[in-house]
Amino acid sequence: MEYVRAFLTAGVICAVSQVLIDRTKLTPGRILVSYVTLGVVLTGLGLYEPLVKWGGAGATVPLLGFGYAMAEGVKEAVAQQGFLGVFTGGLSATAGGIAAAVVFSFIGAMIFKSRDKG
Repeated sequence: MEYVRAFLTAGVICAVSQVLIDRTKLTPGRILVSYVTLGVVLTGLGLYEPLVKWGGAGATVPLLGFGYAMAEGVKEAVAQQGFLGVFTGGLSATAGGIAAAVVFSFIGAMIFKSRDKG
């Protein structure tokens, strides 16, 4: 049942993204930033945690989950370091994901040759 809940949660998040791409003039980059920001805001308001408990990885893996991880990292760092944690918590909590994105982007850039769309 845990897999079904994760699948449904991530599926709804992705379906909303696809509707935004198809029905609005929002670019994928703006949707990405909006999702991460929404994840931070919902976590700050205490609304995202119940979704994480219900949907598991379906809620923590998509972009909203990245915002959730950043907000949780800030909460923990502020509790430990005080005000300085506002600046360091989000990055330290998501450092693994950021490092993986940089490494895999570099590998992709080395393997594939870029070219103009036109």
